[in-house]
Formats: sequence, structure tokens, C-alpha cells
Amino acid sequence: MQSRVRRVAVAVAAAAMLPLALTACSGSDSKDKVSDTASTPAKKGSDMPSPSGEMPQADAPFGPACSSVPKDGAGSFDGMAKDPVATAASNNPALSTLVTAVKKAGLVDTLNNAQNITVFAPTNDAFAKIPKADLDKVLNDKAQLTKILTYHVVGQKLAPKDLQNGSFDTLEKSKLTTSGSGESYKVNDSAKVVCGNVKTANANVYIIDTVLMPKS
Repeated sequence: MQSRVRRVAVAVAAAAMLPLALTACSGSDSKDKVSDTASTPAKKGSDMPSPSGEMPQADAPFGPACSSVPKDGAGSFDGMAKDPVATAASNNPALSTLVTAVKKAGLVDTLNNAQNITVFAPTNDAFAKIPKADLDKVLNDKAQLTKILTYHVVGQKLAPKDLQNGSFDTLEKSKLTTSGSGESYKVNDSAKVVCGNVKTANANVYIIDTVLMPKS
């Protein structure tokens, strides 16, 4: 009888302990779940890309011909930004004819020493549109060459928005006009900007596909 009573007491005690054990286990699981949840946002935060790597450059060069500009070195956009405009142009293979013309006209120092100017720079292909005999004649006529080249220079820095419907005095003393919007602009309704908003140390450069000719 005494033994039977003891067994019943043990059974009752075990039954009483069971809910306590279950509660303890449940508390442990709950703690683990909170810990896992708290760690999730931190992981997401570490995977977020750097804002500097995602932000577009609103003031960056634009246009189809910009893709041919070297990615690094003196002829790259970063490289040209460190040099005055005539020197910067000499590092761009697509402007070699223009550079030759600037040298023949004796305008290297004039352009390099000028401050806050805009240069509309014809590509080699733009000069190639001129019949060779005519181009050779102009290249050997310093006065005429100077007149043409200074017509491509405006005495102020022009941002793309300034080109939307503009009329500007050139160093040649006559005016040129610009029109367009977004990333599509023309000069004198004939020359297209193929790579615009290129920065040099002293100028904004718009590379164009046609040589501009002053009216007089």
C-alpha cells in the first residue's frame, strides 16, 4: 500500500513538471526566432549598393561619338578636364585635323590661355566633308583659317540647356545659333553635336560633325 501511494505521488509530480518544461522550450524557440528576425535587416543593409555607384552624372558628356573616347589616359574625359582646350584636343585622335589647323593658324596659346570659353570642335570626318583642294587652300591661308577657327569659339561657357534656342557672339565677331533639347543639338541648323558637354580646364567642348563657316 505504501509503495502504491509513492508511485502515484511520483506520477502526479511528473505531470506537474511537464507544462513547465514545455513553457521553457517554447521560450527558447521564441528567443531564437527574434534573433533571426533581427539579423535579417542587417544582412539586407550590407547588400545595398553604394549610392555613388548608382547615381547618374547629370553633367556628364553625351552623344554617340562619346563612346569612342578613351576610358583612361590624357585623351579620356578625366584627362581632358585637366588640360587647357588646345592641349586636350591634341590628345583626342578624332580631332587631329582640327589640332593641325589650330597650329597652322597660331592659335594654340590663344585658346589655351583663354578663360571660360566654349569650343565647337569639328571631327576629322567633318573636315573630310570639305573637298581636299579647298581644305588644303584654307589650311595654307592663315587669315582665312583663323577666321574659320575663331568662328567655332564662343567667349563664355555654355551648358547644354543654353543651346536649346541660343544665339552667341563668336571670337570671329559674328554670331552662331544653336537649337535642340535633351541630348540632341544642332549648330547653325547644319552641324550636329555628336559628343557634347566635354570639359577641359578652361572650356566646355561640343564635338560636331560639320565645319562651321562664317557668313562673311
